[in-house]
Amino acid sequence: MNAFDVSPLFRAAIGFDRMARLVETARAAAEGPAYPPYNIEKSAEDSYVLTMAVAGFGPNDIEVMVHDGTLIVAGKAPQTSDGARVLYRGIAGRAFERRFVLADHIQVEGASLENGLLHVSLKRVVPEALKPRRIEILSSAPQRALPANTAEAPAQAA
Repeated sequence: MNAFDVSPLFRAAIGFDRMARLVETARAAAEGPAYPPYNIEKSAEDSYVLTMAVAGFGPNDIEVMVHDGTLIVAGKAPQTSDGARVLYRGIAGRAFERRFVLADHIQVEGASLENGLLHVSLKRVVPEALKPRRIEILSSAPQRALPANTAEAPAQAA
């Protein structure tokens, strides 16, 4: 299956045009290269960690950025300065670029490189304006004014 038709969704929903781009990005990612391998973990209710295996890459060889709702992790091939001839290369050291579409309100908190693994911390931060809030229900019935003599009646009874 090479194409997914989302046009029926657009007939009954408003504002989901971003979904078409998301589906296209997911399809392209499935067909793209599988290097470097990665895991996506849910570490808490609203927190995630993307872990990528980037053996041989240093912090200066990797760039992590967010652009237009997409997390982009790119690595340039590390430069080897020694004059050794490599007889067999089994450790991949090629350039890469991985793209991940971020859901609404997902923010990158930080990134760290440890033991050949790049960890990118992500968190869902929902603005106060979008959090559920209780709406007070006002009465639409008009307030009835008491007759003038009714207000004096209790005072006379006392």
